Amino acid sequence: MTKRKEEHKKYSQDSVHAQEAQFTGETTAQEQSGSYAGEEIVSVETELENKITELTAGLAASNDKYLRLSAEFDNFRKRTLKEKMDLMKNASESVIVSFLPVIDDVERAIKAIETTDNLETTKEGINLIYNKFKDFTKQNGVVEMEAKGLELDTDHHEAITKIPAPTEDLKGKIVEVVQKGYMLNDKVIRYAKVVIGE
Repeated sequence: MTKRKEEHKKYSQDSVHAQEAQFTGETTAQEQSGSYAGEEIVSVETELENKITELTAGLAASNDKYLRLSAEFDNFRKRTLKEKMDLMKNASESVIVSFLPVIDDVERAIKAIETTDNLETTKEGINLIYNKFKDFTKQNGVVEMEAKGLELDTDHHEAITKIPAPTEDLKGKIVEVVQKGYMLNDKVIRYAKVVIGE
């Protein structure tokens, strides 16, 4: 009986130890899984914080780049506008400088007319000035339009009246030019005012 009691006591103790070991093992596993879960949460939080920091830095860099580009474009626009205004203001300078010798010649001709009685020399001087001025306009791309004897072209001519045609072949054509037309580099700058024969 005593032996049996001892075996029973031993079995009970072993059972208790086994249960304690099992309980301790479960607790340890739970603690371990809890610590793993805690570590995972901390890891995710750190990763999110890093991502937020990275995105914030990227946004700040993009904003800085945008502000710089905007400022550069604004400066470019202002500089271009200033250059355009300067160009418009001084565009005619070279033309005026080239035109000044013609004015000098006209002034000399006026003085010569006042002091001379020779009409032929005066005519010659005026013709020289006229030819010089025509050469100057050609050098600057200004060309006189042909009109007399041609068909009316509304892209180049402006009919101001009609008269009976002096000859049969001038009917419907330009018989007289009242005011000459001019073109500047293939662009009409003044339409020729013409009279049409009918």
